Amino acid sequence: MFRYWQKRSNLERIEEDLAGARAAILKAVQLKNSTSEKQDSFVPIGSIYRNAYAFYQSHTEMIKRFKVWTYKEGELPLVHNGPLNHIYAIEGQFIDEMERKNNPFRACHPDEAHVFFLPFSVTGVIHYVYHPITSPKDYSRDRLQRLVMDYINTVASKYPYWNRSSGADHFMVSCHDWAPQVSDANPELFKHFVRVLCNANTSEGFRPNVDVSLPEIFLPFGKLGPPNLSQGPNNRPILAFFAGSAHGYIRQVILDYWKEKDSEVQVHARLPKGVNYTKMMGQSKFCLCPSGYEVASPREVEAIYAGCVPVIISDNYTLPFSDVLNWSQFSVQIPVSKIPVIKTILQGIPNGKYLKMHKRVKRVRRHFELNRPAKPFDVIHMVLHSVWLRRLNFMLSP
Repeated sequence: MFRYWQKRSNLERIEEDLAGARAAILKAVQLKNSTSEKQDSFVPIGSIYRNAYAFYQSHTEMIKRFKVWTYKEGELPLVHNGPLNHIYAIEGQFIDEMERKNNPFRACHPDEAHVFFLPFSVTGVIHYVYHPITSPKDYSRDRLQRLVMDYINTVASKYPYWNRSSGADHFMVSCHDWAPQVSDANPELFKHFVRVLCNANTSEGFRPNVDVSLPEIFLPFGKLGPPNLSQGPNNRPILAFFAGSAHGYIRQVILDYWKEKDSEVQVHARLPKGVNYTKMMGQSKFCLCPSGYEVASPREVEAIYAGCVPVIISDNYTLPFSDVLNWSQFSVQIPVSKIPVIKTILQGIPNGKYLKMHKRVKRVRRHFELNRPAKPFDVIHMVLHSVWLRRLNFMLSP
């Protein structure tokens, strides 16, 4: 057996490894019983998961097997670097975690990798290449697209990995609004490439079966999340809360109908002086999470952190980790056309159902928490798991 294993090519070994993972996940689903080589402090159960057995076994197999090669090519500040704070922080935090020497998912050699990470930062490109912007033509995405294609051409000509899969086992991560457009100049090149994007808009080319929806997380400087000001479910006097500018037509509709007109549905373009945004979320049963100029918003994650049931108001948005999480169990989704009757809809939710949703929000929080270094089932592991699932979905021939 040892000689047989030695004779196998690197790709054959990788595919046999993935076949073993698939078999273990299928067995867990069939037997409704997941197994792990070690005792985990957390085991996913309940209706917030589409299939808790499959998810737990898949996550276990990922930790045991998954290896990622981060390409070394490229120089700072456009590559191997990204924002660690503010609205695009998850982009830089992920890049930084994957570059960490002790990251257990880090492949020692590209031949042992299941997937390949292209560590360029779209946010970095916009910051360093596009400034200053002096005319409308400076907003053209061509410079961004050329830089990304040049990077792909560099690694594709230097290594065999891109060409053998047509990019299907390669991925990028970006939270910038422009990130989906990196592929517009040459759609065929990016046909199988996995884009991990905050701006997961299906009307603008996001492909749920190929791409990955990345949660947008606003990080204050030097912090990994907001302060915990969450109140218990029976100590939330506000029915629904939103505060934000009229970025995009959906927010404009909300402000037109609800701005400072109702004490139970508290909607503000700007909070009154001395009122704490995070505290208000912590005192609200439901938090309105409308899209802005783009579909993604940090409000879904902010609501979950605050123990506030998210109310998703968006068109064509693929919610993060939807291949694992059942968002209908811990959020409310309201179409834009129903904005005038938000209060009626939320008041119509029985208190018993709300209490269950609140409990589920508290449970799902761990999947949106950022840890450095990353921990099992946290947001970085969830992003990696989404990429892992897509790698499990296909086989490469030697």
